[in-house]
Amino acid sequence: MNNLMLTWKNLLHRPLNLLLNVLLFALGVGLISLLIQVNTQLKEQFDRNQAEIDMVIGAKGSPLQMILCNMYHIDNPTGNIGVGEAKPFLNPKHPYLKTNIPLSLGDSYSQFRIVGTLPGILDLYAASIETGEMWKDAFDVVIGKAVAETAGLKVGSEFDSSHGFNDDDGMTHEHDTKFKVVGILEATGSVIDQLILTSPNTIWEVHEHDHSAEKMDNILTAEQLMQYEDKEITSILVQFKSRKSIPALNMPRAINSNTDMMAASPVYEINRLYSMIGIGVETLRYLALILIIVSALSIFISLFNSLKERKYELAVMRVLGSGRTRLFSLILMEGLLIAIIGTILGLAIAHIGMYFVANGMEGSYKYSFSGLRFFKEEAYLALGALAIGILAAVIPAIKAAKTNIHETLNG
Repeated sequence: MNNLMLTWKNLLHRPLNLLLNVLLFALGVGLISLLIQVNTQLKEQFDRNQAEIDMVIGAKGSPLQMILCNMYHIDNPTGNIGVGEAKPFLNPKHPYLKTNIPLSLGDSYSQFRIVGTLPGILDLYAASIETGEMWKDAFDVVIGKAVAETAGLKVGSEFDSSHGFNDDDGMTHEHDTKFKVVGILEATGSVIDQLILTSPNTIWEVHEHDHSAEKMDNILTAEQLMQYEDKEITSILVQFKSRKSIPALNMPRAINSNTDMMAASPVYEINRLYSMIGIGVETLRYLALILIIVSALSIFISLFNSLKERKYELAVMRVLGSGRTRLFSLILMEGLLIAIIGTILGLAIAHIGMYFVANGMEGSYKYSFSGLRFFKEEAYLALGALAIGILAAVIPAIKAAKTNIHETLNG
């Protein structure tokens, strides 16, 4: 009988010990693997959707909330700002601003956010029209690929919007003119896939419809937008011409101190978010490491105690010609086999768990996550776990190799 079959039979001889050791090992490995998947994919989404935006200008409130709402579209607006007050930062000829894209938020369709903005937003996310064309008139919309696929919309489809970001029939706007899909974007993997884009005046007309507001000229440029100083927008996404220039570095502080608006740095706020959630993640990671260590101790104790029951078996094997090396490798292989089974089971549990987490996160945030992706950190985790399984078996393996034939059989 080869070593692997003999090792497996020895493990099955103590099924409860095997089950306990494997489950402890799997829980530790699985928890760390799940944390790796969630952290890596979440960071990828944050990085991808940052779109090299240096500053967001909006209404005063929580700067983190403003960043999450206007860049990642996973929170509510802090309020609106007047076009008149924001006019200097909408000016395409501003000496320090390379890009300034206004956003008007507040409505949705099938939980996908409708964003009043300018065509330049496509450049921020390197997006392009796949089917149809850019909006030209009020109530024309260009939709992201995920919106088209999930909501079943296509070029020519029409719909009414809902007030707010929830799919509530009671909050549906009744328009004389329905929103009409005129274009669908190519998939980018960024947040723009989840958005319904239209002109700022469309958003104004939706909310002023009950007041019989006259229809405005369609707004496709910043110069056109700046003419409506009495209107409001939600925010402005800003890229600096030079991130190292002193005026650009001082601009957020100047806006916060001298205006009724608020400016926030996406990099700073997202790093602050990472630091806040990092404590919880580290706690879970330490808990997982403790589980793996406890599992290693359990493997060690199980193998060490089993030597008392198997001392005659080991002595007989020596008499029949098995050398010390074989006895050493048999016990070492038991620890390794437990670690292999536990690691495979843990990784499987983690990826199945990520599948359900992904569905929940997609439902809440409209971001795409997957339980089918494997990361290099998981390979390092697997190698480390196998090494721990081997280390846990080293001392029992050495003791088995030193089995004294005469003392055991004559004892």
